[in-house]
Amino acid sequence: MTDTTSAELREQVRSRYAAAASTVRDSAGQASCCPPAVENDERFGSTLYAQLDRDDLPVAAVAASLGCGNPTAVADLRPGERVLDLGSGGGVDVLISAKRVGPTGYVYGVDMTEEMLELARTNAAEAGADNVEFVQGTIEHVPLPDGSVDVVISNCVINLSVDKPKVIAEMFRVLAPGGRIGISDVVAEDHLTPAERAERGSYVGCIAGALSRSEYIAGLAAVGFDGLSVRFTQQVADGMHNAIIQAVKPGGATPTNTAARAQDIVIQTSAEAYTESAVCCDHANSTACCSTDAKASCCGTTAGVPANCGCR
Repeated sequence: MTDTTSAELREQVRSRYAAAASTVRDSAGQASCCPPAVENDERFGSTLYAQLDRDDLPVAAVAASLGCGNPTAVADLRPGERVLDLGSGGGVDVLISAKRVGPTGYVYGVDMTEEMLELARTNAAEAGADNVEFVQGTIEHVPLPDGSVDVVISNCVINLSVDKPKVIAEMFRVLAPGGRIGISDVVAEDHLTPAERAERGSYVGCIAGALSRSEYIAGLAAVGFDGLSVRFTQQVADGMHNAIIQAVKPGGATPTNTAARAQDIVIQTSAEAYTESAVCCDHANSTACCSTDAKASCCGTTAGVPANCGCR
């Protein structure tokens, strides 16, 4: 994917979600007590949440939901945990998470769209949630330090990224040892080529950019995740499914930092603050065929790589 194409896709995604936030925001001043939901069907949006969860949320947060699942239900959130929501949108998953981790926990939402951040902050204020923070940034460059959260969640956002290996590496980086991910995303069956996925829907519609199940597993293994699981839940197109993705960062159980608050974590705001993760071989290939000296050359070049190195 060229830089130009990547930039164009990112802007298409940003524009779509900015428009969705504006639709909900602009309707708030109308006579109706409930802003209209962003156009979706039963495969996406607020209908995927339990009624009990929806009843406790600001109507604008529910109306702006564009996800393909309920990651808060599969992440098994516990009191006192620190949670990061990648692509937090109007804040629905952040606000549900905030209730589950309680006053001793803390939840960060990262989103690149100013309009969504504004809507999310308004929703948090209406909900009276004081254990949340919404931060502007991309999911490829998360503005949080290493090992700063216990759980990473995301709802139908990773498929929209133009650099999915970087997103996966960032999830691993920000998790504390023993931390886990609970992701809802659209995932393709392994037999579908990227071109066949694109035939089934658009990139901004969460279809064309989806990883296959084996690609997800390989990407998670490549950065060091254990306990890998990609489970299909609902078909959204031929060979394409809503799915639950779970994994654990090795390191064993560590005590949850129940004192975590915004002032305890320094938010990074410059690109220079990020540490690039060198990820080139998936775990199976790197352990099977790549010599230690060759691993650094596995990406984008064959120079110095043995002929039998399957990960180049």
